[in-house]
Order: sequence, then structure tokens, then C-alpha cells
Amino acid sequence: MAGLSRDKYIPLVERDSGDKAYPIWLLINPKYPAVVNDIWRHVLDEMQDKVYREIHSRIDTTNIYIRSVVSDCGVVPNSLNWWGNEVEAEIKLFRKIIQEYHPKILISFGGFPFEFLRRVFEIKPQKGPKYWSAPIIRDEFEQSIRNFEINQTNVIPLLRRMVPYDKFMETQNHFNRSDAEHYFYYVGTKLSERIIQNKDSLKIWIK
Repeated sequence: MAGLSRDKYIPLVERDSGDKAYPIWLLINPKYPAVVNDIWRHVLDEMQDKVYREIHSRIDTTNIYIRSVVSDCGVVPNSLNWWGNEVEAEIKLFRKIIQEYHPKILISFGGFPFEFLRRVFEIKPQKGPKYWSAPIIRDEFEQSIRNFEINQTNVIPLLRRMVPYDKFMETQNHFNRSDAEHYFYYVGTKLSERIIQNKDSLKIWIK
């Protein structure tokens, strides 16, 4: 994998961990906390590598805010129980937290956290649990990168797990990377480009 020294896995403690004042937040499904290690860590490696090569700095990951979408795995929506009152209450709570802290980059993993954020920001139409396939989430990632604006909260959806390779990446057969490595490289590169472009507006750098 590309990158300098690997950033350590940041475990989720209870409901959340990290500092809400930090500009980068991660939102995860409590059923799949391993995404922090299995997806985010590798994306972050690619980001750190590009950031160091471009501006000779590194992102301070100590205080990245990591939050579980809901506090109870039992209320995570599925095809039989979609969006109960408990989830609606969580939406209202999280909306208040965002309005107070104004994160710059809000990264979700998988369909449920992304749809949760869409409802937090009152984006229509609302989607069901089976809508967010991997190709659609990848399209939404592309759109979020194109529309990135540092003066607002940018919702960036990532996959929760790796799926068979498709034409999403522009780097086919680049250094014989695996499908997963293609994805980590592509996503990490796109995110770091936006961060580098706005480096003076983000208080995320190791001093």
C-alpha cells in the first residue's frame, strides 16, 4: 500500500470518539464498526501519501470524530423495519450537533449512514434500504467531490465493503493493484486533492 507510516486503527468507544470540533467526521453503521479499519484506514493511507508528496505535511488524525449513526444496533433499519421513530429522533439530534459544530468533511460508510445524512440535510427524495447499491454510492461520491465547497459541510459517501470491480476507477491495471487497492487509491486521491486545494481553511495539520 502507498503511504508513509500507517495510521493506527481508531476504535469506536461507546457511541462516539474523537473531537466534534475537528473538521473531519466519520459516520458508521454500528453493525459494521470494522469499516474504520477495513476501509477508512486504507483510504487515509492514500490521502497521507498524496498530501505529503504535494505539500510536505500530514493530516493529524488524533482527533477525527467517529460516530455511530444510532446508539442501538436494534434500531438500524432493514427491509422489514424501515426508519422507525428511534431513527427519526437520531436524525433530529445529529442535525443539532452539525448545526453547532459545522464539520467540513462528513464521511459515511454504506447505504444506511448515507441515507441518514441525506435526511439530516433534508435531501429529497427519500430512498429505501435497497436503493444504495455500490455503483450508486460510487456515483454519489463523484458528485460530492465535484460539488465540494469548503464553506459548507460536505457529505462524502464511501462503500462499507468491497464489491467486484467495475469501471468506477480511472486507474485500471495501475501497478497491478487489486480491486480494493484501486478503490482506496482513487478515493484517497480525490479526497486529498480537495483537502490540498483548501489546506489553509482546514485546521487538520500536524505541527
